Amino acid sequence: MSRTLALLFPGQGSQAAGMGSALAKEFPVAAQVFVEADEALGFKLSTLCFEGPDDALKLTANAQPSIVATSIAALRVLEQEVGVTPSCVAGHSLGEYSALVAAGALTLADAVRIVRERGRLMQDAVPVGVGSMAALFNLSADEVTAVCAEAAQGQVVSPANLNGGGQVVIAGHTEAVRRAITVAKSRGAKRAIELAVSAPFHCALMAPVADGLAQVLAPIVVTAPRVGVITNVTAEVNQDPAAIKELLIRQVTAPVRWEESMAKLPALQCQAALEVGPGKVLAGLLKRIVADLACVSFSDPAGLAEAKGVAA
Repeated sequence: MSRTLALLFPGQGSQAAGMGSALAKEFPVAAQVFVEADEALGFKLSTLCFEGPDDALKLTANAQPSIVATSIAALRVLEQEVGVTPSCVAGHSLGEYSALVAAGALTLADAVRIVRERGRLMQDAVPVGVGSMAALFNLSADEVTAVCAEAAQGQVVSPANLNGGGQVVIAGHTEAVRRAITVAKSRGAKRAIELAVSAPFHCALMAPVADGLAQVLAPIVVTAPRVGVITNVTAEVNQDPAAIKELLIRQVTAPVRWEESMAKLPALQCQAALEVGPGKVLAGLLKRIVADLACVSFSDPAGLAEAKGVAA
């Protein structure tokens, strides 16, 4: 009997030139995903994924649809070769869109078009250099909230990704983020490092994105998810299609409650998890949050046997 599975989908930062290429070469079902994404966007997203260059791929408006397409290509291979049928899905930030496609709530074509525009809105919301993000280690979420309150001094800085395993990412005005790094170190943070990101995601500075995203989502048809989607904003399972758009709009300025989301998996009877798409960040985080839950990452043909082993 197969295990009860959670599927986890990575967010921005997991992109790398070459992603999806081996899957598309070996599996027609994966190649078809890239054909659909190219047609939906009207340009060769597939070439950007398979060949780069990296500096073009990491632009937010390119990275977001590239990661969604690669994640769904990997998912289609798992569905075909392993027969995965998850009991629940979750995605980190951008990954929530991949999770919604996996659950049948969004079509692939709609998802890549939405996140292409989401990425463009995020790129344009805050001028380069005005906003920043930093990872703080070895402080609790409450301690980080207090650090941010002390460092703000009239500017924006707040928890953005509550990742678990002693890692909280903050976002806001660059000066406030740098003050928070200093305060965090004085309060016992093991490490506090500014991140190389193009914008301060998941904080109040992203408010213009929420308004634009609402307009992008307005005409989209959302279907009831076939399985529960653990949402970033609430860290709860949602299967109500009427709630999905509002949750995606709120997600832009709200923190990603990843630690709470992953801590829910045992209560949902999940016996194992698969990280589906580029990178291995989520599998690493899950090991630190729910140590005894098996999780492997799947993004290329070489990982298929291991994925089968976890799903069996």
